[in-house]
Amino acid sequence: MDTTSEERRPRAIIDSIPWARLPWWGFILIISGLFFAYLILTDPNYNATFLFLKEGVITTIRITFFSYILALILGLITGIARTSKNSLIYTISTLYVEAVRGVPMIVLILYIAFGIVPIFITLINWLGALGLSLTTGTSLESFFIQWTEFTIRKISMELRGIIALGFGYGAYEAEIFRAGIQAIGKGQIEAARSLGMTYFQSMRFIILPQAIRAVLPPLGNDFISLLKDSALLTVLAVNELTQLGRKRRSSTFRVFETFNVVVFLYLILTLALSGGVRYLERKMKIED
Repeated sequence: MDTTSEERRPRAIIDSIPWARLPWWGFILIISGLFFAYLILTDPNYNATFLFLKEGVITTIRITFFSYILALILGLITGIARTSKNSLIYTISTLYVEAVRGVPMIVLILYIAFGIVPIFITLINWLGALGLSLTTGTSLESFFIQWTEFTIRKISMELRGIIALGFGYGAYEAEIFRAGIQAIGKGQIEAARSLGMTYFQSMRFIILPQAIRAVLPPLGNDFISLLKDSALLTVLAVNELTQLGRKRRSSTFRVFETFNVVVFLYLILTLALSGGVRYLERKMKIED
């Protein structure tokens, strides 16, 4: 007896049932979402919690957007550098990618917020003092005085968190861009160079437009991951969604209601982004 056919028979029977292949996970999410939306509209505790957390949603979106812009810039530059034949550029870019990816994101956030940023402020103060000593009595004196008076308190925790998340995710985006660039045939680069294009012109007009189309889905998935990892900024006491949820829980002691709303809001954000990524993927396939 063919055991393989015996194993396939129950699966074939299930597949033949019309309702068995329906997206039940989607129905469950929709029903759960409608249930929590109903609670937010009708239950005073849920409604008050939602109003309290609303500002956290805006902060979370802002952090995610600016962190991702920074990550894309760093990732694109580093990804191109990772394909360079210059040993110095390749070594520096590879060191950045391997070092950052080897450190947990929460450790990286704390390290940048409380280690790197203070060092950067000290460097600015030192450069300001140096510039002030060289420009005393000139019109540039007031400019360098501002540098010497620049303090750590002028850089908010939210900005430090954005820098840390962007710096951390830049390493992951770099690998995505590198893979996309290397997936393009070398013959296209050689053809561009034979037409008289420089390396940067061939990258800008020939390679990157094709590479970006290929890596758009993984870039979109990282955008969703970054949205979720923005919750790590609660260690910096940034008033994003998770931090406001903790504040609401500690002030009302209503743990269940508070984190039900927190989970509901995160799911709304991530599912909306997932839908956007799928839409882009379908649109790209149609255009192809």
